[in-house]
Amino acid sequence: MTNMPINNVQHADVLDPRRWFALVVIAIAQLMVILDSSIINIALPHAAATLAISSKNYQWTVTAYTLTFGGFLLLGGRIGDYMGRKKAFLIGLLGFAAASLLGGFAVNQQMLFGARALQGCFGALLAPAALSLISVTFTDSKERAKAFGVYGALSGVGAAIGLIAGGLLTQYVSWRWCMFVNTPMALLAYGLAIPNVKESRVEGHPHYDVPGALTATFGMISVVFGVSQAAKYGWGAGSAWPFMALGAALLALFFFLESRSKQPLLPMRILADRVRGGAFLTQVLVATALFGMFLWMTFYFQNIHQFSAVKSGLLFLPFSMGVIFSAGLTSALLPKFGPRPLATAGTFIAAIGFFILSNLKPETAYVSGVLPSLLIISIGLGLTFVSLASTALFNVAGQDTGAASAVLNTAQQLGGSFGTAIQQTIVVSTASSFAVVGTAMSMHMSDKSFALYSMAAKNVHGYDQAFRFGAVIMLLASATFFFMVNIDRHHLGQHDQGSVAVH
Repeated sequence: MTNMPINNVQHADVLDPRRWFALVVIAIAQLMVILDSSIINIALPHAAATLAISSKNYQWTVTAYTLTFGGFLLLGGRIGDYMGRKKAFLIGLLGFAAASLLGGFAVNQQMLFGARALQGCFGALLAPAALSLISVTFTDSKERAKAFGVYGALSGVGAAIGLIAGGLLTQYVSWRWCMFVNTPMALLAYGLAIPNVKESRVEGHPHYDVPGALTATFGMISVVFGVSQAAKYGWGAGSAWPFMALGAALLALFFFLESRSKQPLLPMRILADRVRGGAFLTQVLVATALFGMFLWMTFYFQNIHQFSAVKSGLLFLPFSMGVIFSAGLTSALLPKFGPRPLATAGTFIAAIGFFILSNLKPETAYVSGVLPSLLIISIGLGLTFVSLASTALFNVAGQDTGAASAVLNTAQQLGGSFGTAIQQTIVVSTASSFAVVGTAMSMHMSDKSFALYSMAAKNVHGYDQAFRFGAVIMLLASATFFFMVNIDRHHLGQHDQGSVAVH
């Protein structure tokens, strides 16, 4: 089909007839990328036993993925803009499939860590292309709201689905299938993408801003690595701050270079826009609160209640269902009310859920004490993620779509990394200082039983403090979105400016 530059404003008579098939393809890919950040968590003890991974190296199974994924997102978004978003999407799928296959056949820890790093690299090419494709494929405001509803639901439930899938695969097949499962998903999406996804790219001579790419990538990698060291050894560790300082310096240099570049990797106008800036900052805060919650609830289920891996994973199923329900409802409400009231209410509701969750005790029952808070959080997140996805690309120029998509994904990765590290420090410090008063308890327990209860109570107290931190951060996210994202439902009819080439 002949290339023709068109304005992003399209009418019903030129709507892509295969746009809903394209959304299915994008949804498969998005789910694969999101769940892969958590699917290996439950399988980690089994993988460690097979590959002789020492406890001090556990983190690299997760960090090798998040470092490369977060570090290369901006470059991946810009490559997709110029090379073509469909082409970047397809290359990302094939690369992710191959890296997953390599990880599943890992014979030692180095091979597994390397495969996870490769997954992150190809995920950084795939993720911004997926969000950009939604933006350029769905040009009707109501349909776009529905498409972002699907994207937002997957962003919210992907980590929980990863825990469920990881538990099932590990217990009934093998931990290796937590890697293998990505390959058929990626190949299925690849086969469906060829006939259903249209190409789009920025016209003009490609320019990839190599200095900007290097400073941004290594700056973010250095910061995230420093945070991972702080999570492992504590914030006073000498191995953490030099990397964070180096990363901060590189990122400062990156912003300086971008402000002077004629064709920047990250145009400052993307961040300078109040609406998009508010959406990106809210994404950072939400991820800061949320990512740790999955980790501590997994520990609570497995270490405190001694639940199996598969049962622990399945206990997150209501959370996933709640996000899916809420995201579907939000996609219908978005054209009527606009993102501001929905995301503000969503983050506030999630904060209430975190506060309720922060009252756990070792003996707390799942149905009466855990489930209500998980459902409240999930309802709030469904409202939030759909609104964030639609707002982050609101009124963005066609040539900036990939960069804006990459920033949203980067905000989630960096927020999750920082949040988990901060919460781990909170858990360790508050648990160690917590004293269990056992006068009445010891009357009904043996000394050994009381000692075990005391240890469990200390750990749960640490989890509770992390959840309270999450609640405060969610309240801050609610205020951030309300005061910064000053658009309403009337603005949603205003489509993007600029032009792209659609094939």
